[in-house]
Amino acid sequence: MRVIIVPCLSDNYAFLLVGEGRSAGVVVDPGAAEPVLRACNAEGLQLAAILNTHHHWDHVGGNEILLTRHPSLRVFGHVSDRHRIFGLTDGVEDDDLVETAGLKLKVLHVPGHTLGAIAYWGNDCAFTGDTLFGAGCGRLFEGTAAQLFHSLNDRLARLPPSTRLFCGHEYTEKNLDFAATVEPANPRIRERLKNVERRRSRREPTVPSTLAEELATNPFLRADSEEIRSNLRPQLPPNAKAEQVFAALRAARNQF
Repeated sequence: MRVIIVPCLSDNYAFLLVGEGRSAGVVVDPGAAEPVLRACNAEGLQLAAILNTHHHWDHVGGNEILLTRHPSLRVFGHVSDRHRIFGLTDGVEDDDLVETAGLKLKVLHVPGHTLGAIAYWGNDCAFTGDTLFGAGCGRLFEGTAAQLFHSLNDRLARLPPSTRLFCGHEYTEKNLDFAATVEPANPRIRERLKNVERRRSRREPTVPSTLAEELATNPFLRADSEEIRSNLRPQLPPNAKAEQVFAALRAARNQF
């Protein structure tokens, strides 16, 4: 599977997915239609489907125009978002299989950022929307810290370490700046930050990362780190569980 990164809006990414030898593909999270249409024209691709990870406008804002141009498009999203994702034709649930344009992607329900948030996983790639970012995670707009903790650590973190992670925003540099404040002795964070700074100076995407890289540098997957616990201790109850460390991390990141 080929993945084409399509920058949208100020810092969003949509993704065109194309199966080997195929002339049709699908788009994940078209926040705006025109960049997607330009990318399809440049690549000589026909669109077959839209895969939405959640209902927020900057991930579904292009649905209406894309459907006007291509009325036969299938639109996938979580079944609970049937009235919040424009044009939804295929409501999916956890562990469903999306099969379209020669692609097969498994649905992972990962509530927290929103209650209907999902990720699509297949071909050693995961499209995580605003649930898991490079070195970070999404804000809690609808779900609880416990829900997002389990979505990240019990679902996404259980994927193969080689999985390439495609997230919905270019937030990696600031996320790593934050990670360095809660785990400053972690050399992998410093190394990754230097690499990300170089890439951003050239205006290159920091997406994708790999799950192995996230497990080593993303504080929201590292709630068992003794250094992180030590640095957050004033905000933690005695003998804090990993979920409580996670909640404190999310609160600290909100203020960073």
